[in-house]
Amino acid sequence: MGLQAEKIFVNLPVKDLKRSMDFFSAIGFTFNPQFTDDNAACMVVSEDIFVMLLVEDFFKTFTKKEMVDATKGTEVILALSAESKEKVDEIVNKALAAGGLASNDPMDHGFMYAWSFQDIDGHLWEFMYMDQRVTDQ
Repeated sequence: MGLQAEKIFVNLPVKDLKRSMDFFSAIGFTFNPQFTDDNAACMVVSEDIFVMLLVEDFFKTFTKKEMVDATKGTEVILALSAESKEKVDEIVNKALAAGGLASNDPMDHGFMYAWSFQDIDGHLWEFMYMDQRVTDQ
């Protein structure tokens, strides 16, 4: 077996940290105050998955490369699983109600259901449900 990391920390630049935290809180995410300050917020996705929302100027200190404007280009799509099709719809509808933008229409492939949105900084998020009864056969 190859390399196995224990946790993942995704770093995303944001224009307004408080506004981004309010947006993701409206969807249902929580934040770890131990790793949250004026420059960064640690959003808890699961026990082992975290998204660090970093104020753009602070984000720039971690790279020499040009930062992508997520409202005009895409470097990554953050895909997360959900427990049901209904949960996918609930999460995306909350994101849209909180100011997110529609990305793609819901996609139903029978064994997999997915729907995506853009957060308030333009980052792409996709929530999906995979029916394990179908994929385990």
